[in-house]
Amino acid sequence: MDAPPRSHLARTPEDLAGWDPGAELGFPGEFPYTRGIQPTMYRGRLWTMRQYAGFGTAAASNARYRYLLAQGVSGLSVAFDLPTQMGYDSDHALAAGEVGKVGVAIDSLDDMAALFEGIPLDRVSTSMTINSTAIILLAAYIAEARRQGVAASALSGTIQNDILKEYVARGTYIYPPQPSLRIVTDIFSYCARELPHWNTISISGYHIREAGSTAVQEVAFTLANAIAYVQAAVDAGLDVNQLGQRLSFFFNAHNDFLEEVAKFRAARRLWAHLMRERFGATDARALQLRFHTQTAGSTLTAQQPDNNIVRVALQALAAVLGGTQSLHCNGRDEALGLPTEDAARTALRTQQIIAQESGVANTVDPVAGAWAIEERTDAIEADARELLRRIDEAGGTLKAIEAGLIQRQIQDAAYRAQLAIDSGEAVVVGMNRFADPDGAGQRIDVFQVDPEVERQQIARVRAVRAGRSAQAWRQALDAVAGAARNGSNLVPPIIAAVDAHATVGEISDALRAEFGEYHETFEG
Repeated sequence: MDAPPRSHLARTPEDLAGWDPGAELGFPGEFPYTRGIQPTMYRGRLWTMRQYAGFGTAAASNARYRYLLAQGVSGLSVAFDLPTQMGYDSDHALAAGEVGKVGVAIDSLDDMAALFEGIPLDRVSTSMTINSTAIILLAAYIAEARRQGVAASALSGTIQNDILKEYVARGTYIYPPQPSLRIVTDIFSYCARELPHWNTISISGYHIREAGSTAVQEVAFTLANAIAYVQAAVDAGLDVNQLGQRLSFFFNAHNDFLEEVAKFRAARRLWAHLMRERFGATDARALQLRFHTQTAGSTLTAQQPDNNIVRVALQALAAVLGGTQSLHCNGRDEALGLPTEDAARTALRTQQIIAQESGVANTVDPVAGAWAIEERTDAIEADARELLRRIDEAGGTLKAIEAGLIQRQIQDAAYRAQLAIDSGEAVVVGMNRFADPDGAGQRIDVFQVDPEVERQQIARVRAVRAGRSAQAWRQALDAVAGAARNGSNLVPPIIAAVDAHATVGEISDALRAEFGEYHETFEG
């Protein structure tokens, strides 16, 4: 399924023979949106500057969010710990040693309330990176908004809710693909009625790239997943023109600067054609690919960590030149641990310098017409189309995932990339070239999560169970199970369960009992 390699050697107009700027470029804000989805792009409004953050307890993460907002962040991005992502409460045996480590521990509505204490949810856009338990965390967010007196219709933000990429790149799935897709479409349907400003999914190429894919594979496999979601929604009776307006995407900004700029432009153009030609979308906003970008964590090195500041700045600039709608910059220390406050501030300042000092935001799509950029944009789109054709031939995205076809392609690409680093063919400054002779490198402070956090969180979730109405809790969980069986929308009973102080683990278990758990069975 590998796409053929391209030379990317365009140097003169003749290298783009037959290239039609009217068809391939158009104008900013017009189909096929190669030059961006807004006519004025950043001259009208800068991208949203997010910082992905979350660790330890909800109270500790709340303090970090307040700090970031004070530093100029314009949108919050919540990282959840692995037990929360996998649907286990903090006192579950499988959660031992993982509570609060790679994100914040959220077990109940009480934790969600503490996470957003003093943060007005009608004035802050929140992105939540959560997938298998997305429906539960969204329900808790809605319930917390109600507690603040904020109507669901006033909420804005994004929930990742991209379960298909979990099967191919991350592994934090719970249920089999079909019921997982049903949960996704239930969220689509509910939000279409109740949360008109909420992006109901963030279809992620980021984790596909972090798992080792190429730029072409990142585009193709992300859009293959998107095709599956749109088709499932259409099959469930949703209007593609309404649904398309609430889709968002999440891409990686990697090291090859020109390739990354071209990648974003190619993805935007390809998606516009797919929505119009495959699904018959006619609304302009339904054709537009809106995306968040995060710089590439996999490129960061523990050796000479200050080098990571430069890597992140270049990656962020590629995202901006590619037309991103929001951006997160990684901290220089993230190859060693969670970012410190100093590292998070430097990462945010990186965005602010690009926005305020570089001048690149003053021109709409300043790279348009550059021969190398346009050649690479065309090549990435063509190669991604070829991969999508092969996925269709395999029976579609679900069939390709279940057969392990996409997973193997990513694994093969990751293997080749690692061989190139190990051989020195691919240079990593400070690691396999220009390393410190004595091996000492830079010494920096590393953020540590206090082990006491786990004990505190266990006590907290047990106190929630002890203090709730057992009857209301049981009835609410029974209603969740009933909705899972009878096919009715799961969001309302899950909101009710959250309000009854059912925990993330308990609601997940109710769904496990109905849907089962997924285990990979293909031979890799």
